[in-house]
Amino acid sequence: MELWQRMIRDSVHTVDELVDKFKIDRNAAEALDEFFQARINPYYLSLIKYPGDPIWLQCVPDKAELEDFDAAEDPLMEDAMSPVPNITHRYPDRALFLVTSQCGLYCRFCTRKRKVGDYEKISMKGLESAFNYLEQHKEIRDVILSGGDPLMLTDTMLEKILQRLRCMPHIEIIRIGSKMPCVLPHRITDKLCSILKKYHPLYINTHFNHPWEITPESSKACEMLANAGIPVGNQMVLMKGVNDHPATVKELMQKLLRIRVRPYYMYMADETKGANHFRTSIETGLNIVENLRGHTSGLAIPHFVIDAPGGGGKIPILPNYVLHHDEDKIILRNYQNKVYAYENYKDKNNPAKKNGDAKKVPSNGKNGKSKEKIPAKVNIKLPVLEEVEN
Repeated sequence: MELWQRMIRDSVHTVDELVDKFKIDRNAAEALDEFFQARINPYYLSLIKYPGDPIWLQCVPDKAELEDFDAAEDPLMEDAMSPVPNITHRYPDRALFLVTSQCGLYCRFCTRKRKVGDYEKISMKGLESAFNYLEQHKEIRDVILSGGDPLMLTDTMLEKILQRLRCMPHIEIIRIGSKMPCVLPHRITDKLCSILKKYHPLYINTHFNHPWEITPESSKACEMLANAGIPVGNQMVLMKGVNDHPATVKELMQKLLRIRVRPYYMYMADETKGANHFRTSIETGLNIVENLRGHTSGLAIPHFVIDAPGGGGKIPILPNYVLHHDEDKIILRNYQNKVYAYENYKDKNNPAKKNGDAKKVPSNGKNGKSKEKIPAKVNIKLPVLEEVEN
């Protein structure tokens, strides 16, 4: 048994352990265990500094989960877009392939808690029908392995899946969605890296939410993957009490770049049953983006998105940098709230110009400076930017 497997075995997961270690009322602990079991491995448990800190909030069950049963179990409609077991096919050229129900840590904000931890919901029995679906649908060029966490599989089983996918010529890209580099970095071994690098182009998207999760162990894991030629991206979920302050997110993104992990997405928390106490306002997310753009490297700025309820997919959300746009010019503000005009190129092939539907974008905030005189008909208002100490 490898070290990471022993750590899974030694995880906190029983009602007795929840009561003993976290002083949770026994009745609440039993109800929480029935709703969504706990799994806190010894490594991630060691990152907790005090009760209620950003690490604690992500992994320790909370009775607030039991007061939030009105939200949807499957807000992203993954099951409705599942043509065969273990496959979700939402986008034209991509498919999500669930390969295990197990995770190295059971996150309390999990959007897939209806399935995670349940061997019957994500079954190995469904793999063959999933492979058949992927073989038949030649339009799929990008497969994302998920679950659960694919790196909970043994090296042998994971390689069998990768080999099978690489036998399909139309599948160009394989991605693995894994939180293991963050929550159980001991899983990233030399042997695993030597297996993964045989199946390029292969990408890993991981899931750091707070700077405290970047430790010597997780840094080493990410650098091992990068050294094996595997690009690593990060998908952060915006959560109240965890990372809902611009300075926290800026620190996280800059530390990720130091260990060669590229910030990829910053998600609004999903409307998931038992997790709405984590949700922030959209304005909180926009303020974080405002305090990243121009104030740190562009490499450190993730796409801020909402994974639309009802299966609409990821939709980017941006602060309002476009103040006015017509067929002659676009008027923009920068990160300092200064205003600039850029002359629109007269493109004879522009379909918007042919159809006479050039856009005008409403504005908000107060006036800044401009390179040229702004037309009187444009009412420019600029938001007040929050000053954040580093």
